[in-house]
This record gives sequence, C-alpha cells and structure tokens, in this order.
Amino acid sequence: MGGQALAVILIVLAALLILGVPIAFSIGLASIVTILATVPLKVAVLTAAQRTFVGMSSFTLTAIPFFILAGNLMNEGGIAKRLVDFVMAILGKLPGALLVTNIGANALFGAISGSASAAAAAVGSMVKQGEEEMGYDKALSAAANGASAPAGLLIPPSNALITYSLVSGGTSIAALFLAGYLPGFLWALGCTIAAIIIAHKKGYTGVEGKFSWSNLGLATLRALPALGLIFVVIGGIVAGVFTATEGSAISVIYALILGLIYKNLNFNKIIDILIESAKMSAIVVFLIGVSNILSWVMAFTGIPQMIGNALLSVTSSPVVLLLIMNVILLISGTFMDVTPAILIFTPLFLPIVESFGMSPVQFGIIIVYNLCIGNITPPVGNTLFVAIKVGDTNLQKVIPYMLRFYAFILIGLILVTYVPAISLHLPQSAGLL
Repeated sequence: MGGQALAVILIVLAALLILGVPIAFSIGLASIVTILATVPLKVAVLTAAQRTFVGMSSFTLTAIPFFILAGNLMNEGGIAKRLVDFVMAILGKLPGALLVTNIGANALFGAISGSASAAAAAVGSMVKQGEEEMGYDKALSAAANGASAPAGLLIPPSNALITYSLVSGGTSIAALFLAGYLPGFLWALGCTIAAIIIAHKKGYTGVEGKFSWSNLGLATLRALPALGLIFVVIGGIVAGVFTATEGSAISVIYALILGLIYKNLNFNKIIDILIESAKMSAIVVFLIGVSNILSWVMAFTGIPQMIGNALLSVTSSPVVLLLIMNVILLISGTFMDVTPAILIFTPLFLPIVESFGMSPVQFGIIIVYNLCIGNITPPVGNTLFVAIKVGDTNLQKVIPYMLRFYAFILIGLILVTYVPAISLHLPQSAGLL
C-alpha cells in the first residue's frame, strides 16, 4: 500500500509541476488522487478539506504572517544601510573588506527580515557602488552576496524553523531559535573565509588607515535600534516572557515604530506593505494547509515506515543514513522552495533519525541548512539569481566563484550534521532541552 501510494504521489506531483501548476495546488491534488485510491470520492474530498483546515488552524502558525509583515516593514524601513555601516566599522580592515561586510550584513539583515532574497537585494545594492569603485570583480561580489544571504534563514527569527516546528509535532520554537545561531554564524564564517582567501589572491585590500573606535561607536549607535529587534523578540521568547506568536506581533510594532522614526515609512508605503505581506502570508499558510493533507496521506498509507525500513535495510549506520538524507535534501532543494520541502521531508525522515536517538531540534537545523543551500543553487536558486541581478552579471561568470563558497558551506553542513553540540549547546545551556 505504501509503495503504490508513494508512486502515485510522485508521478502526479511531478506531472503537475512540469505542467507549471503552483506547488501548493500540486501537493493538494496529488494527495487527493492518492486518497481516492483507498476511499470513495466524497470521503476523499471531505478528508482533504478537513485536513487543510486543521493544518491552517494552529495558533503557532499566526507567527508566520506577523514575521513576514515585520520583515517587509524592516525592508522598507531603512535599516540595511545602518547594518552595512556597522559591519564595515568592525570588519573594514580585512582583505576584500566590502565582500566581508556584505556577508556580515546579510547574516544580520536576513535574520531581521526573514528573507534571504530580501537580504541579497537590500545589502547587495548598498555595497555595490563601493565594490565597483574599488575595482572588485562583479561576479565575485555577486557570489559573495548570494552565498551568504541564506545564513539569515538559520539565525532567528526564522519562518523556516517555525514551519518545521509545526510539521514535526510541536518541537520547541524557542529551542529551535537558539539552535540556529551557531549554524547560521558558521555559514557566514565559511563564506567570510572563502571571500578573504579569494580577495587576498586578487590583491583586494581592506580600508586604509587605523581602526577607529569612534567610528565603530557611532555605527553601533545607529545600528542598535535595528539590532534590538533580535534581542527583544528572541530574548523574550527564550526567556518565556511571551510566545513566538506574541513575539512576532511585538516585532511588527517594533519594526513599524523604527521605520517611522527613520522617516522611511509613510501611509501609502504601509498600505502597500500590508497588501504584499497578506499575499505572501496567504501563499505560505495555504501551502502549509494542503501539505497537511499530504502528511495525513503518508501516515495513513504507511509511507514513512516504508521509507524508514528501506533505508534501514541498506544500512543501519546513523552516519551513512544521515549522509543519504543530506544528499536527498540537497538535490531536492535545488528544485523546491524551503517551505514545501520541509513539509514533505520532515514526516519522512524525522522518525528515522529519532529511532537512533537524534534530537528533533538538531534535525530541524540540518534540514533547514540543507534546503537553504538550494536557495543559492540552480536551477531554482532564487536568492542566487537575485544576487546576480543586483550585481549586474551572469550565472556563467558567478558559478566558478560560487564553487569555492559551496565548499565552505558544505563543510559547515557536515559539522552541523555530525557534531550535535553546534546545534544543541545553546538550547541545552538555556535549559530548553
């Protein structure tokens, strides 16, 4: 039963995606077709409607629209320039200073905005002129910008981790948020090392002159209000002052006030932001709803157990099993967005890793880290293509540089996969595990 159901899901899903049907409708239709193989039409439609409603009715899910709205307010609120200046004041003396600044600012801005593509667009645009004036290779600048932007999806607040929490059966969001910090910074560190090595070979020097504490102090003061969002929201969630959903609402108020203080928001802009946020939220929430049908179908037909048994029949080694899962996730991430991939693969792989004692928190970081690599890998690679567009270059010129960034990012993936402390140390220290 499980094998036939899996074949139906894969065939129908692949056919619909090839025809250009949106991923949410493709998942829903593939699930209904699979249900029809076991139950009558009326029961199938009723079950699908019920599971969709259940999937969208979680209180925790409310956090995603709020964080999307907060991110959009931040994107338009004028914080990118302040973050770039802050990172430049710290890292400006390193070889390839603007490349390194781009990477550091992407990690911060991506964490605040919750969008890798937004980080690549906003921060990349801020440093572009300076990089051109200093004679940086456009393709290298685009590669550094695109490669580093997904780091912010691991550093909280992260909608990807909230989605994982929902589909994994209620894994602590506070624990996941804390678990994302070190892997996110590890990603950014890997990109920084790659950028410095390349910059050194090309002879790109840092900013001339002595390090200025006064410049750092001024840049820090200007950036503190924006950085405060991370401390207020994440600190409150981890400390138990408020839930992730309440924290997301606070982040909206914080972002709105900040944008008004910076005088980058007006009534018309706010209306446009609300409309755009509503559209983005509707897509994400509907996708989660229909994916709940797929989760139910897989559980009902025993697909996770079948896949688990198949993998365990190949090997019982956790090391090899994790390697196989990583390869599957890396390949899938090149064709799928992060959210639907989390919704599909979590119920398949989570029971397997839990069977050999892995924490669901660590696996959440592993799956998000894997799928974030897909954000910068063709043929989908949305964030990479945003960076290429901002950098005014092309894929053929960028890929040779990206290969070097991929190498360090993959080293980070291996460490996150096989060194549990990287993900679990902070939540354990905070008493969340």
